[in-house]
Amino acid sequence: MSNKAAQLKAFERLLVIMDELREQCPWDKKQTMESLRHLTIEEVYELGDAILDNDLDEVKKELGDVLLHIVFYSKIGSETNNFDIADVCNSICDKLIDRHPHIYGDVKVENEEDVKRNWEQLKLKEGKKSVLEGVPRSLPAMVKSNRIQDKVAGVGFDWEQPEQVFEKVEEELAELKVEIAKGNQDAIESEFGDVLFSMINYARFLKVNPENALERTNKKFIKRFQYLESKSKELNKSLKDMTLSEMDVFWEEAKSL
Repeated sequence: MSNKAAQLKAFERLLVIMDELREQCPWDKKQTMESLRHLTIEEVYELGDAILDNDLDEVKKELGDVLLHIVFYSKIGSETNNFDIADVCNSICDKLIDRHPHIYGDVKVENEEDVKRNWEQLKLKEGKKSVLEGVPRSLPAMVKSNRIQDKVAGVGFDWEQPEQVFEKVEEELAELKVEIAKGNQDAIESEFGDVLFSMINYARFLKVNPENALERTNKKFIKRFQYLESKSKELNKSLKDMTLSEMDVFWEEAKSL
């Protein structure tokens, strides 16, 4: 691992390259914050994939891509005299110091939950009208739901025991079943959303990240289904021509691999 001096030198190298690209590369010269936005989102998702795959070499590469975007935005900000990379770094440093009075002040905490509660209270003291202001509107629904629940729990709006949350899941499932019997599509969608919301909340009590859990299942399903596809090709048969029982044989094989 590099020492601090080497790390700073590497960061300086990136800043110099960014300056050169912004001055000399036709593509880099024309980029704006708006044009980079969707690319940044894509890079973060690619980083997320690498983390879930536990591919640390790929994590390193994707972190570099994300870091490049941070430097890119900062370079654009400096060109309009709004901010530069030093402002960005100092801003987050100041926030971290202010939000950790148990490290940089005289506040005492007993555990992680105390830290999270203090964090949300400090944000309100900074002028935020709601603890939910920090939840980005454009987050995917499942991630947003998880963040909403995490934030309100940070100020004490929470269940006491996991069993209570599971009872809520069962209650929401019963309400969904009633609406399905009635055939009211709008009500079915509403109750289905309530079921998902309560399941995401239950995941938090189980210390399970619902996004990661679902993505693991997605990857597992893809792997098994692609195994099924490969076996059907070996038999020179289309999946459409196979019975469910035939497909199930290969599905079980895939599960055992």
